[in-house]
Amino acid sequence: MKITGNISKWKTIDGKHRFLLFILIFFHSFILLQAQPVSYSREDSLRVVELLMKGAKAPANEPLTIFYAKQLMNLPYVAHTLEIKDREEHLAINLQSLDCTTLVENCCALALTTSHGSKSWKDYLSWLRKLRYDNGKIDGYKSRNHYFSQWIQSGTKQGLVKEIEPPTNISVPMKLSLTYMSEHTDSYPLLKVNMNERKLIGEMEMRASGATVRYIPKGRVGNSKKVLSCIKDGDIIAITTKKKGLDISHVGFAVWGKDGKLHLLNASSIHKKVVLEPMTLYEYMQKHSSQTGIRVIRLQTN
Repeated sequence: MKITGNISKWKTIDGKHRFLLFILIFFHSFILLQAQPVSYSREDSLRVVELLMKGAKAPANEPLTIFYAKQLMNLPYVAHTLEIKDREEHLAINLQSLDCTTLVENCCALALTTSHGSKSWKDYLSWLRKLRYDNGKIDGYKSRNHYFSQWIQSGTKQGLVKEIEPPTNISVPMKLSLTYMSEHTDSYPLLKVNMNERKLIGEMEMRASGATVRYIPKGRVGNSKKVLSCIKDGDIIAITTKKKGLDISHVGFAVWGKDGKLHLLNASSIHKKVVLEPMTLYEYMQKHSSQTGIRVIRLQTN
């Protein structure tokens, strides 16, 4: 567990109560550490609790995923925030910078916490672990849902998410064949130096491959809200790719704009921050030749 900084120098709304809040968070996390490793900063833990307090008062007509994504707007984009080399796999909390997947994970974990009537840091950690790891259990590097199809499969088994199968007249099938990590080990610090981990990842890829899913081709994502009625504000948009061995290359949240077109709220490598993309999703995807279409996933909140 990582606690940094000088508590006496906090800038607080109410220094006494904020200090007590931090102490409470610290001991909750200390108890959790007995069961699983967690790393976080003081700023992250306080930020989570403050977000959950805001979320308890979120507008009823706005999806919680969108509410929380808006709270994280303009945070810097940093790629591969979870990749490690020398540490054992652990639940890493980082709300100082985000990549596309950690934005989605964090917003979903916050939304699940709120939808279950909680403002608890401990509950947020529990939901994040369930989302990030296969069947919600940390068991080394191989247990993390590295491929987003894994993320969907695991979340579906736990009742956390549901993939929305689009109508057959606007979608096409895709058979999952996941080999990218095994074939690009130099891109992953741990796999670059650990042959056993490579073997375990290869076995994981085989288990996660083979299923056939449906996606909406990118030529159709510019259609009207009526045609794309299966997509709701706050749904997770998973962008499919033609890169060999890879399933999903980018994720974000669906937002229907005032222009009547679909937009993407995402941690953007282009804008280098969390942003609601001003271009329509159709326009955005036409600029990325490797992107082929979208899958739609819905968080199962109460």
